Amino acid sequence: MDAIERYFPGLTPRQKEQFASLQTLYADWNAKINVISRKDMDNLYVHHVLHSLSIARYMRFAPGTHLLDVGTGGGFPGIPLAIFFPEASFVLLDSIGKKIKVVNEIAVAIGLANVEGIHSRVEQERRQFDFIVSRAVMAMPQLVKLVRKNIIADQRNALPNGLICLKGGDLTEELKPFGSMAETVALSDYFTEPFFKTKKLVYLPMV
Repeated sequence: MDAIERYFPGLTPRQKEQFASLQTLYADWNAKINVISRKDMDNLYVHHVLHSLSIARYMRFAPGTHLLDVGTGGGFPGIPLAIFFPEASFVLLDSIGKKIKVVNEIAVAIGLANVEGIHSRVEQERRQFDFIVSRAVMAMPQLVKLVRKNIIADQRNALPNGLICLKGGDLTEELKPFGSMAETVALSDYFTEPFFKTKKLVYLPMV
């Protein structure tokens, strides 16, 4: 939690309370349903919450922005982003029902009215959003094909609507089909923790 407050010093008391509640809630749920690697629970705030919030360092979503988190798992990056952007709305989608149960229970427990957890596959999701976010869910070319239908044309943010993915490792081949359209940011530019040395954010405008 110290890392969250260090990198994001402007949090409101409510946001601090919501972020602080995540450790106990995820520990309790993880004991019943394995949504986070058990050995990784001690690193919840850096490896999961702060990693998710790198998207908030990259851009600030305008009030009213609609976002879809594809393959959210236990709620990342969607839940930390929903805490950070209370005036944006988030649909968190995963094909594993027990993970979505955790997402919805945690959202209720911390009073996140701007989160809707959906047990489905992205192929079945027909609604449209300003941005799609995901964390290492699949290769970019495959994901782009699946979510192109879900990007709305109307603009409300400083950057064009599109896809924001959290990735790791060498992305040269994966991003080759997009040429200069895809922007890659090294997360070590944002955060000093060793975990972020190989982590990247990729933004692809899609309108």
